[in-house]
Amino acid sequence: MIDAVTNMFRIPDLRRRIVFTLGILAALQIGQYIPIPGVNPSLIRFGAQDSGLFNLVDLFAGGAFSQCSIFALGIMPYISASIILQLLTVTSPYLEELSKKGEEGRKKINQYTRYLTVAITAFQSFMISFSIENSAMWGANIVYSPGWSFRILCTIAMTTGVMIIMWMGELITERGIGNGISLIIFANIVARIPDVTARAFELLRMEEPTFTPLKALATFIMLVIVIAGVVYIQYGQRRVPIKRGRMVRGGRMYGAQSNSYLPIRVNTAGVIPVIFAASILMVPATFLQFLTPLAYNETFGWLYDAFETISRYLEHGGVIYTLLYVALIIFFCYFYTAITFNPKDVAENLQKYGSTIPGYSHGKRTEEYLTRILNRITLAGGIFLALVAIIPDLLTVYLGIDRSITRLLGGTSIIIIVGVALDTVNQIENHLRVRNYEGFRRRGRIRSRSGM
Repeated sequence: MIDAVTNMFRIPDLRRRIVFTLGILAALQIGQYIPIPGVNPSLIRFGAQDSGLFNLVDLFAGGAFSQCSIFALGIMPYISASIILQLLTVTSPYLEELSKKGEEGRKKINQYTRYLTVAITAFQSFMISFSIENSAMWGANIVYSPGWSFRILCTIAMTTGVMIIMWMGELITERGIGNGISLIIFANIVARIPDVTARAFELLRMEEPTFTPLKALATFIMLVIVIAGVVYIQYGQRRVPIKRGRMVRGGRMYGAQSNSYLPIRVNTAGVIPVIFAASILMVPATFLQFLTPLAYNETFGWLYDAFETISRYLEHGGVIYTLLYVALIIFFCYFYTAITFNPKDVAENLQKYGSTIPGYSHGKRTEEYLTRILNRITLAGGIFLALVAIIPDLLTVYLGIDRSITRLLGGTSIIIIVGVALDTVNQIENHLRVRNYEGFRRRGRIRSRSGM
């Protein structure tokens, strides 16, 4: 491990990428403390952290929402836009055609995603400006001069903040190390760990019933099990044996080879299904918060009542919420896997390069076999992700552990932290191995029966 860390900084290109990534993430953390213009900084942090909905938004934003920062929405609008574009890619012939055009099509879809992100952010920030003016939500009037001037200024400031985050995420992906958007969420969650840890010790010191020493032990055991499980699933793969046909190279005929395989990951979708599912379930409660000023309006009061009823049934940790959460996670596992791994394309590529799966002919039978394997392991990966994601709710509902602790130290947070960390480490290892340096994980050599 020490040698691998040392080797990271011996390679100039890798060193520049790591320093650049750390610098961008540090700048984003500083930006979270810049309040929205027109807001009284001394009165903020009153109501946001008490809302089950905005807890998740605040978690992904690294605490920026509860501080009324210009980065309050974090990267969530971009994620929402990505969900919409990926869903439209399946239903829209134009977008489906773009997705098949390689790099050029991907750039075009990314541009549409940016435009949609601006629209979503402008709408959300405009509605949030009404909520910020609502003194009942925040416990005090934190706006100096409420009115249209503040709403417009708040919309512009928060939209600009999201655009900066999105731009910095793309810079990390292009010039840094790892996936920029995932790393930003990773850094925001990790930045909250010291505060949550301090709160846990404070509850233990005060002997609060929501976090006793026994419950602290249960949380720690859950944390270890979840981390081990996420690592196991993240590296888990089904290796489909492949037999390569005879090849002619340099005028010489080489015989068939059967020692290669096609790896299919158990969790092809990564942490995306968990984020997508949480984002969708936040929609009713989000509109409810925005529609608070209409609660006693004679004309539109019914709209508030309708969303209040839906939000009551989708209460965080409730039975209906949990069932929908699990179903959406499994659905997005299949959906995202279908986008990233196409059995038909893989079968065609195997045939093109003269490779076959033993016992299955080229074309349709190979495609059906790969589809059957993919469906089985995707179901296993989806069920695992769903179980891990609902563990914090189960600990809160059945053991009474403080939600602020279980939310950060388990479930969605741990999936994101471990998943992003492993992906980033893999990218660093690839850079090291290309230059013949030892990576973080030592790979053993398989010995023959003679011991050589």
